[in-house]
Formats: sequence, structure tokens, C-alpha cells
Amino acid sequence: MSKMSWIKDGYKKAADAVVRKIENPAKGGGGHFPTLEGHAAAQRHAEQVLETHGALREKMNKLKKEFKIYRWSPDHPHQKPFLQSYFVDLSKCGPMVLDVLQKIKGEEDSSLSYRRSCREGICGSCAMNIDGTNTVACLKPIDADTSIPTVITPLPHMYVIKDLVVDLTNFYQQYKSIEPWLKTKKPPPDGREYRQSIAERKRLDGLYECILCACCSTSCPSYWWNPEQFHGPAALLHAYRWITDSRDDFTEERLQALTEDETRLYRCRTIKNCTATCPKSLNPANAINKMKTKHLLSQPVEKTEDQNGRAFGES
Repeated sequence: MSKMSWIKDGYKKAADAVVRKIENPAKGGGGHFPTLEGHAAAQRHAEQVLETHGALREKMNKLKKEFKIYRWSPDHPHQKPFLQSYFVDLSKCGPMVLDVLQKIKGEEDSSLSYRRSCREGICGSCAMNIDGTNTVACLKPIDADTSIPTVITPLPHMYVIKDLVVDLTNFYQQYKSIEPWLKTKKPPPDGREYRQSIAERKRLDGLYECILCACCSTSCPSYWWNPEQFHGPAALLHAYRWITDSRDDFTEERLQALTEDETRLYRCRTIKNCTATCPKSLNPANAINKMKTKHLLSQPVEKTEDQNGRAFGES
């Protein structure tokens, strides 16, 4: 055997010994490498490799985070929903929860279903419940604490279509029912456009920014209890957006449509879950209270007292 072959063979045996020791530390015990007996320097190098590899593996493990994701498929209707764990290397992933979902779907499990579109917090498609809070995944940063798993479930109290996708049919029907468009009784004075002052336009701030993600409505207990009757924070926020718009001529009609049945508006108990969870930092509860005030101030005192009694369950 040539000297070069002997060296290559020695290194191969040393490497094999290191790998075996890493894979099963119980064998070969306490940093002893029989192949390297009589070669003190090589023995030290092997031990250093073992220690370095162990340290690197520990650091790499710290960069891996567990994500528990709600799974259910209509293809297996008799199988109960469950949380499936995925371990994601955060060093090879973007900073947002949506990046994690994209990575899992693209590299680990293509069957995972969820909605997404803009990735910029504009479309509201990727709304879901992350660690107990409704939000949009594209604006939710990953929790850097790798010792605690992140739990991702669908929006609560909604019918699940598959995995993180929920049925928003009723939600959009309620939005449609408030007629979310400008309604006028006369053409604009100059025949071109309806003008607003700066102050009139400013009244729309905090209202028009709603992206219809449904985070607020699905966090509202009143909406959980009465989703067919109570319109929910999102639809009512948009209703107030048009009621307070100086260009709209149907303020009274809009209020009347919402208050003909007190459950549409007055089911709100001002719990303010909607305000706490809104990913755009809007305040639907405040808009609903202003709408109630506007309606009550337009009513005779006797009717107002009767309306308050029914709204708060008094006999």
C-alpha cells in the first residue's frame, strides 16, 4: 500500500469513527477512537470535530421552530381535525408567518391549504388565528422563541372548508347588504365629481382602510352567537363609513335599514375584541357606538328609552 493510500485510508477510518460516534455516542465511549490509537494529534482533532459538530447541531436545533397547524380535509370527513407539527429552519425562512406556510407548502407538504394573495396586508386573504389571536399571516412576525411552538388555526367559529380555509359566504353577504357604494340623489354641482373639504375627508380616516379580513367579526362573541342576525364589526364599520361620508345622500335610509331589526346593530355589547384584534389598528367598536348615538339622537325620547331597554335585555 502506498503512503498516500495509507493516509487516505486512515482519514476515512477516522471520519467513519467520528460519524459513528456522533450518530450513537453510547458506542465507543468517552472520546476514545480505537482507529487513532497512537496518533495523539489525530485523536485531539477527532475530539475537536466531535465537539464542534455537537455545538453546531445544538445551534442549528435552536434555529428550528415547531409550528402546529390545524388540519382537516373534506376528502376524509370522518377524520377528526388535528394539529400537525412541522419543524422549520428559521435561518432559511422569511420573517413572517406567511413565509413559514409558504415554505411548508413548497418544500414539505403540498396538501396544506390556506388563502393568500398580496403579502402586504392589503387583501385580507391570509386571515387566521395565530397563537390565539386573529390576524393576517403576512403581517404577523414569527415568534423567535424556539422553545415554544406556534399554533396556527382557522378563524374561530366559522365553517372550515379545508385546513386554514373557512367559508366566508355569510360574511360577504352581510357586507353586500349594507350597500357599500356611494348613493346620491342629485348629480355633482359641476357635473364631474362630488367634492369634499379636507375636514370632511378626514372623517373617513380609520374607516376606509378596512381590508375585510374578518379578523374582527370572528373574534366577536356577539357574532359567534348570532351570525345570521348580527352584521358583525366589519360590515358595521363599512356601514358607518358611508353614513358619515358627506357625499352620500342616504344617511337616514342606511340607518333605518340597520335599525329596523335591532339585532343588526344593537347586538353589539362593546366587548371590543374587534378593536383589540384588528391587524390594521382600526376601531370598529367606536364606529358602532357612533352609529348607535347617531340613530338614538334622531329618535324621540320615549322611543329611545324603549330601544335601549330591548337592546340590553330589559323587560
